[in-house]
Amino acid sequence: MTGKIEARLKEIGIELPAPSQPAGTYVPYVLTGNLVFISGQGPVGPKGLEYQGKVGQEQNAESGKAAARLTMINVLAQLKAACGGDLDRVTRCVKLLGFVNSTPDFDQQPSVINGGSDLLVEVFGEAGRHARSAVSAASLPFQMTVEIEAIFEIA
Repeated sequence: MTGKIEARLKEIGIELPAPSQPAGTYVPYVLTGNLVFISGQGPVGPKGLEYQGKVGQEQNAESGKAAARLTMINVLAQLKAACGGDLDRVTRCVKLLGFVNSTPDFDQQPSVINGGSDLLVEVFGEAGRHARSAVSAASLPFQMTVEIEAIFEIA
């Protein structure tokens, strides 16, 4: 039986990928009590790392926002794994931390990370609204344009 959240993802045309494996000595998520902490994810798609470079140089704010949306799809893939495949267990997104690989003069990091935040609200409704920080990074691993980590509450 397809759950409510899976049906919503299908309705908006999103098929979650298999969750990626860590690129270092860490785990993709930690489940403690009713909280799931998702390690930083990047804009990996079917072609591999799909957005690289700095916003304000190789990327613009719109492509950065698209990178954040793709990154959030990867966050959701990890969340689904943490929930044993049942995203209906999610009661709310608590917090996001978004990093934007950007030039020193670029100051629209919140607008870029909205690509991920907007997707959470589109998928979970009010339960997708969250506290958030969106900050500039001088560089990110593999020259990723965006990296996002998240905390969710589950039942």
